[in-house]
Amino acid sequence: MDPPVLSQSSTPANRIITLNLEPNDPQRLANLCGQRDEHLKLIEARLGVTLRNRGNTFQLAGPEHRVKAASNVVEHLYREAEASELTPDTVHLFLQESGLEALEEEEAGSNGGDDVLIRTPKALIKPRGFNQQGYVSSIRGHDINFGIGPAGTGKTYLAVAAAVEALNQQEVRRILLVRPAVEAGEKLGFLPGDLAQKIDPYLRPLYDALYEMIGFEQVAKLIERQIIEIAPLAYMRGRTLNNAFIILDESQNTTREQMKMFLTRIGFGSTAVITGDITQVDLPRGQTSGLIQVLDVLKDTPGIGMTHFAAKDVVRHPLVQRIIEAYDVFEAEQEAEARAKREAREQEREAQRQQRQERRDNGDTENT
Repeated sequence: MDPPVLSQSSTPANRIITLNLEPNDPQRLANLCGQRDEHLKLIEARLGVTLRNRGNTFQLAGPEHRVKAASNVVEHLYREAEASELTPDTVHLFLQESGLEALEEEEAGSNGGDDVLIRTPKALIKPRGFNQQGYVSSIRGHDINFGIGPAGTGKTYLAVAAAVEALNQQEVRRILLVRPAVEAGEKLGFLPGDLAQKIDPYLRPLYDALYEMIGFEQVAKLIERQIIEIAPLAYMRGRTLNNAFIILDESQNTTREQMKMFLTRIGFGSTAVITGDITQVDLPRGQTSGLIQVLDVLKDTPGIGMTHFAAKDVVRHPLVQRIIEAYDVFEAEQEAEARAKREAREQEREAQRQQRQERRDNGDTENT
């Protein structure tokens, strides 16, 4: 079969491109778009373009260089769709591996990355790359924000920095940092020591970030005056939090009820940032993560910021990025294998059902 041929047209501003994918194959088009256009939505979110189609005609709108990049992605994926089944994972991996991060880094630099800075008493923090800069801008522009991605992408560190900056500029009156203490089942009363000693092991990463940005002595004073409060999520129940900057860390380990409880605590003049990694859920087997559910519930809700980080955003040791990428590939392969087994079982059951039906039909024939 011939590869797809793309015919392009553009407006004088060169910000709209129309792609005609050839040959016009409905099955390949369905594979390209995904269920409910989930693959197209992923491309839109990743590249910051608008992507619409009618049949094999696709219209892309946005900044010129991003539209061109998106058209190349669509062309490549349409070729792939002829021979293999596309999934959100495979689309994500292609976007990650296709060098698009270089485009984003270049754009971030040309847009004047120095404009996105976080000022804290001890440090001037500059977000790295397009995703981190967009994340900080989203925090500043929305009352509720989600930062989703693997460890080492800076989602918690930058949220704490934004909270310290907001407190320093008197935009909020206090900071609340909370985590679900899932390792102890939040049954902290059974652990030895006072409250601080019980919850310290679960909240240590938040303390570390604060010490770096404010200093040990100042952090201690602000905690003593209850301007900074660090607590397990269970202690938020029944409270309404006004004029506060609230960070829920490790939110993948919240239950559905806990996530709803947390979001309904947010009062006037407050900012909330929810961070988590949906691949690292430590809840008991069979229990749905509140983070996974809320991302689906609020995906179309205006006024809420959502930033998705990937392995390329990791700012720890370079091996960490490679480890995350290796796990991404492994998990995609595992999912494909599990899907193949499910399909084989379904086919086997269908064959058995047909055999039983044939025996019944043959029996009815003999009886007559």
